[in-house]
This record gives sequence, C-alpha cells and structure tokens, in this order.
Amino acid sequence: MLDMPKYWKYDDKHALHQTVIDMSQKAKISRYFVELMSSIALYVIVLATAIRIAPGIQSVGLKVVVSVSPMIPIGLAIWAIARHFRRVDDYLRMLMLENVAVAAAVTAGASLTYGFLENAGFPKLSMFTVWPVMGAAWFALACFREFRNR
Repeated sequence: MLDMPKYWKYDDKHALHQTVIDMSQKAKISRYFVELMSSIALYVIVLATAIRIAPGIQSVGLKVVVSVSPMIPIGLAIWAIARHFRRVDDYLRMLMLENVAVAAAVTAGASLTYGFLENAGFPKLSMFTVWPVMGAAWFALACFREFRNR
C-alpha cells in the first residue's frame, strides 16, 4: 500500500473518519510545488541581479524600477499559491487557511510585542523581518499538525 498522508476530518454527517490524500490531490500538490519553486528560483535570479546593478544606476526612476523588480516573481508566487488553494479539496483548503490564519495571528502578536520592546530601547527592525516570522510560524504549525496527525 502507498504511504500517503492521512488526516482526520468530519464528514457531512459529523462522523469522524480518516481520509487519505488521493493521487489527484498529490498531482495537484506536485504541480503547485513546481509552480512555486519556479517562481522562487526566478525571484532569486531577479533579486541578485537587482542588488548587483541598482547601486550603479544614476536615474532615480530607473533605480526604483530595478529595485522593485523582484516583486514580479513574487507576484508569480502569489498566483501559484492562489491557484493551489482553488485546486485542492475543501478539507485541505480549510487546513491550509487555518495554518495561515494562526501564522498571521502569531506574526501580529510578535510584531506588536517587538514594537513595545522598541519603545524600551530595543533596535528597530526592518519590515523584511515580518515575512520570515510569518513563514516560520506557518511552517512550524504545518509541521506540528503533520506530526500530531500521524
């Protein structure tokens, strides 16, 4: 038998039963990873290029365009994520959205807490720190749920 992830869920009659990700769901997840990883690879290339050439650009307008150019692959990543949410079944969608919601709440709590710590003299942090906090919270919650559901 294939070793596929198992999840517990309630059906329409509210009976608890175990469900298995079928092959069509696995194909959708694989397609998502290809789309997402492609956009991330493109992001790394565009970011490295922008960081390398932006300091030498004299025109302010062109410098701004080059500096924000890494957002184009980020847009592709957002598109891949949105497509993935539409492709998966309702139960997986609910799990993913719960993970995102909790990660957003953790990030909000952490950023508010650190904002108060800045008032106490802690160094100010860049907005670039928000996404890694949310990503780490999202990843940790997904790992915790996967471990708990085994």
